[in-house]
Amino acid sequence: MEIIFHAHHANVSDRMRRRAEATVRKAALRLSRTVDGIIRFEQDGPVKRVEILLHAPRRRDLVARGEGKFFGPAFATAMNRLIAQIQALRAGRRVARRAPLTGKAAAI
Repeated sequence: MEIIFHAHHANVSDRMRRRAEATVRKAALRLSRTVDGIIRFEQDGPVKRVEILLHAPRRRDLVARGEGKFFGPAFATAMNRLIAQIQALRAGRRVARRAPLTGKAAAI
């Protein structure tokens, strides 16, 4: 599996990169035939965001985001969301999506 790092306006330590790579590889083992993963670190002022994408053939891409004051907690939030998506796929459940707006809400 290939892991790609993107850092947008962010300085990410080597330790954080190693932690992110090891954790994403471990999570990808739960999902069969994962091809690659993309980890994005973004900084917008005091807010730091982490986004994780996993690509597997014949499956939709799994996307998880987390944000916080530091990259560590933001990454932990994103990983928790990614693991919940993987568990839902393995259990055969669909991951909840927001319903499209209808009626008055769509007109606004």
